[in-house]
Amino acid sequence: MINPLRGMKDLTFDESQRFVHIVTTAITIAKRYGYNYIETPILEETSLFKRSVGNSSDIVSKEMYQFEDKGGNDVCMRPEGTAGVVRAFVSAKLDRQPIKQKFYYYGPMFRYERPQKGRLREFHQFGCESFGEASVYEDFTIITMISQIFEALGIGFDLQINSLGCTTCMPPYKQNLVGFLTEIKEDLCEDCNRRIESNPIRVLDCKNKTCQSLLVTAPKLIDDLCDECDTDFKKLTALLNDAGITYEVDTNLVRGLDYYNKTAFEFVSNDIGSQSAIAGGGRYDKLVEFLDGKPTPAVGFAIGIERIMELVQMPEKEKEGIYMGAMVAEAVETLFPLATQKRKETKVTLEYSSKGFKSHMKGADKMNARYVMLIGEDELANGTVWIKDIQTKEEKTLPLAEA
Repeated sequence: MINPLRGMKDLTFDESQRFVHIVTTAITIAKRYGYNYIETPILEETSLFKRSVGNSSDIVSKEMYQFEDKGGNDVCMRPEGTAGVVRAFVSAKLDRQPIKQKFYYYGPMFRYERPQKGRLREFHQFGCESFGEASVYEDFTIITMISQIFEALGIGFDLQINSLGCTTCMPPYKQNLVGFLTEIKEDLCEDCNRRIESNPIRVLDCKNKTCQSLLVTAPKLIDDLCDECDTDFKKLTALLNDAGITYEVDTNLVRGLDYYNKTAFEFVSNDIGSQSAIAGGGRYDKLVEFLDGKPTPAVGFAIGIERIMELVQMPEKEKEGIYMGAMVAEAVETLFPLATQKRKETKVTLEYSSKGFKSHMKGADKMNARYVMLIGEDELANGTVWIKDIQTKEEKTLPLAEA
């Protein structure tokens, strides 16, 4: 027997219904905010993620499914969604159009990491990317949209926010941070020591408990923001306060990707163990430019679908459609054209095997059908069909033409 690879899993039965409910709920809400669907390839040039996500990130340095294809191209399976959407945005020359663009996407991502609850090597994300709007109101709108998605799914959350500054305030902060980290580098883990040189901001994101305790007294960028970044961040917190969205300012929140600036945020849950982030995102005003497009402000997010699968409050399933069954073999030929006709307007399950009444009723219950249509010897002889409305318990026998 061949099983799925480690960290990959089949999506079937109850989980598949949860997946569809999550995606359709998120799409419905995203459309209200003016987002349109985009699909990008699973396979991309490796350089796309090295230039966007960053060589210093764990994703690029440790986790990508990277290989050389038969044409000698260095390619990888996408580890996240934003870079591909930005690449598509630039490829289609949308960066040269004056109108603002908003896209939503969903699909599989791939990272070679240790599988654990809610974290797989093939996982799925739903995300949105907004291009062309520099106002902090768009950051707030994105956060509002995510909160509405989680509320619609019945998921509780805590919101953490931070500002990562811009090209004005980030460089002097980095210099101060490197000075601080250099003094304690002997006590920091190997990953942190590597990041001091490549991307010192990522040290703040270290999950090592010893490192976390040492970083408590690290300088905070939020204390040294430039006037523009400080004004934007204060405006964001004021908007959240006015909307009644509770949040916590986490000065060590940097996100795991190198392309973020200004607003960064995470939605977290205490109900899924140590891997508490269920959605995250922020602003990335330089990424379009990094990927050879015209400078374009942008902000976006992604929701980890597997992360929230068990947290979703599924709506009560309503009975729907028709179950059709024959109690004598000859009746199948009569039911078949009726089923074909009814499928133009509703869901139909047609049982080809002739069975007894109780077996058919069990089948209808299993399919959660609203109506049952059965043909036995009497109905076949009279050109009629027996019908029951499971919900109201009403029963009747009608001529086939009326049925």
